[in-house]
Amino acid sequence: MAHRMSGRKLARSSGYRRALYRNLVTDLLNHEKIATTEAKAREARSLAEKMISLGKEGGLHSRRQALTFIFSKKVTDKVFDELAARYADRTGGYTRITKLGPRLGDGAPMVQLELLK
Repeated sequence: MAHRMSGRKLARSSGYRRALYRNLVTDLLNHEKIATTEAKAREARSLAEKMISLGKEGGLHSRRQALTFIFSKKVTDKVFDELAARYADRTGGYTRITKLGPRLGDGAPMVQLELLK
């Protein structure tokens, strides 16, 4: 039974899945818009919002926590300087998921995950 278990496995091992989420979040925060499958976007959304919330806290401990998840120091600096200021008056909901339709190759539901302006 899977009581109180959260998160999707996405048919990947735990290390590969964690690396996938880190890549998705890093690219989302860098480019502010990515197209991916719906399941991956729903998982990456909560992680990206946690990174932005760390940026809003702004302390050294928060920066170090973000650096352990985000691959690029440049992107981490962007989160703490630019994105934290942009979402200073917002308490959550920094992202939007827009459905794009099925992928041509295998019919997987594709979405666009983007940061709100």
